[in-house]
Parts: sequence; structure tokens; C-alpha cells
Amino acid sequence: MNQQKSPKNSGFKNAAILSGIAFEMGIIIYLSVQGGKWLDAEYQNEKNIFTVIATLLGVAISIWVVLQQLKRIKY
Repeated sequence: MNQQKSPKNSGFKNAAILSGIAFEMGIIIYLSVQGGKWLDAEYQNEKNIFTVIATLLGVAISIWVVLQQLKRIKY
């Protein structure tokens, strides 16, 4: 017979995936900001250009990660 997953089980799985997305986005962006600050301090850059670039890159990466995870969710 064809066994289908109950909606209850897939709902819990989807909720777990969605709740993890916010933490992953926060960690990626936080680490990119810290990396940019470190680069600015290391190269004695007063305009914080590395922080800006790293932050934008971190946001782009986190959005890409979110989109990849949303593709895995079964409705």
C-alpha cells in the first residue's frame, strides 16, 4: 500500500526548518559583520569599507541559504 505521511508529522518538520532559518540568518550576518570589523582593524581602515562589504555579502548569502531551505519544504 501507499503510505502517506500524516499532515501532523510534515507540519512539525516544516516548523522545525522554519524556526532554524532565523537563527541561521542571524549567525551568518553576525559572523560576516565581525569578519568585516576584524579586516578593518587589521588593515587600519577608518571608513569601515570591509564591514560594509562583508555585511552585504553576509545578507546575500543568508538570503540564498533561506531560498535553498524553502525549496526543501513540502507543502
